[in-house]
Amino acid sequence: QLQLVESGGGLVQPGGSLRLSCEAIGFSQEHYAIGWFRQAPGKEREAVSCISNGAGGTRYADSVKGRFTISRDNAKSMLYLQMNSLRPEDTAVYYCAAGQILNDWSRPSEYDAWGQGIRVTVSS
Repeated sequence: QLQLVESGGGLVQPGGSLRLSCEAIGFSQEHYAIGWFRQAPGKEREAVSCISNGAGGTRYADSVKGRFTISRDNAKSMLYLQMNSLRPEDTAVYYCAAGQILNDWSRPSEYDAWGQGIRVTVSS
């Protein structure tokens, strides 16, 4: 059974940084593409970033390019989202998700398993 567990969220001031972690439990995460999504109150879930299996190619939403970095450590079954220069509009619940075959990395329906989500609040 695919299980994903996020950690590392919290409250940070604008301009600050956070690193989210996603632990893959019970499956070989290196065979899966991993995406990060977020959902702000009253809004739809939106794609933030994705890292492929294999060569580990990355994709980013325009709103986070140059500020967020996705990475993976296959040996530790961990995925990361380094978030720098955070803005109030980055406030949301963040989710990691795993999918084997992605035709469109930004579509939530492409993913097979989801974490429970973790809250990130950017506020002074």
